[in-house]
Amino acid sequence: MMNEILHFPKDGKPHFAPNQWQILSWDQDEGGIPDLEHGPSKVLVPFAWWVKHHKEQDILARAQAGQIGVWFAADDDILKHADLLEEGKTLWPLVAAHFPIFRDGRSFSTAALLRERYSWNGEIRAIGDVLIDQLLQGARVGFDSFALRSDQDKDVALKQFDLFSVTTQNSWRGKRTTLSL
Repeated sequence: MMNEILHFPKDGKPHFAPNQWQILSWDQDEGGIPDLEHGPSKVLVPFAWWVKHHKEQDILARAQAGQIGVWFAADDDILKHADLLEEGKTLWPLVAAHFPIFRDGRSFSTAALLRERYSWNGEIRAIGDVLIDQLLQGARVGFDSFALRSDQDKDVALKQFDLFSVTTQNSWRGKRTTLSL
């Protein structure tokens, strides 16, 4: 995993920045969250873990302090948890959608639902098996940061956003070219 994240803010230029987040996986779940004093100071927990632990006072306090975000598995049904997503808008500084394998596109739908249906204005990060090939599609549906797989070339990644000068599809970013015939 790269220790840098590719950020592409809605009204900004793509750039690499240090990763401040560690990802809690299911096999690390022992009921609590890891010690954040060593390494990245913030943690992304699985959404299903959040559903189970979100009422615990220490968890809520750490979330309110900006130390906890959530990541959605490709098969998480976020539509069943609208109340938690609304609450999360004020708690989570970052949410992520996990790509278990690059050819599994369900996390694109997660990002689009968060932006369109839930009016998510915070950062949405693509994590997991994220390749350079997914950057343009991800940026179009709502991702504004990407944790690229470690074998991906950073320079090539940055060039992906300059490949096309015309956009003919709707986009979360609001850039659509009107072609006159």
